[in-house]
Amino acid sequence: MSGPGLLHDGPRAPRAPRGLRRFAGPRPPRPETCELCGVAVPQDGHRHLVQTEQRALICACTACALLFDRPGAGTGRLRAVPDRYLTDPAHRLDDGAWELLQIPVGVAFFFRNAALDRLVALYPSPAGATESELDPETWQSVLGSGRLSTLLEPDVEALLLRRSEGRTDCYLVPIDICYELVGRMRLLWQGFDGGAEARAALKTFFEQVERRAKALPPVADEDGIR
Repeated sequence: MSGPGLLHDGPRAPRAPRGLRRFAGPRPPRPETCELCGVAVPQDGHRHLVQTEQRALICACTACALLFDRPGAGTGRLRAVPDRYLTDPAHRLDDGAWELLQIPVGVAFFFRNAALDRLVALYPSPAGATESELDPETWQSVLGSGRLSTLLEPDVEALLLRRSEGRTDCYLVPIDICYELVGRMRLLWQGFDGGAEARAALKTFFEQVERRAKALPPVADEDGIR
């Protein structure tokens, strides 16, 4: 039977059982949740904490992350990842310095492990984050004299280096974006050199870092400002 405005061209298709309707169409993506309190985390309120003992990242809402941003909270097993990006135009690494680091690709990041009290070097590869086993004294001699190194917060920030066209740029960045880069490169990597798609993604990533990075002011030496 049909009523006004209702088309009826034959038997109606059977309706899916209630329990199966959720499989009938595309499901919306599951929202991220805070791993401390379980609340749904919006994209603009997504923070990360570092589990310092396991060197692992966990997702957190803004409210929970603020608990670990407070003075004195930086000595526990959980530390909030800051959101600062810095660069030092006065500190450039030449090809000789890069060769000393013995990094086989053009990108690497270094963070200070508080438990070990030394820099740890990692670089992206098809297998994920690969740790360099270079003598820590060499890392210190190459990077230790720079102002960014003295500002580096242990475990939660990294010195991100990129060698391109004969020069090496260095940025102080949140450590979570370094692992984001590693994951992206692992996903896109093709062939021996990564392939065109991975290179394009790398270029875009560093353009974003460059836009966000705040340059340290010049410093004065015996000859004046440099």
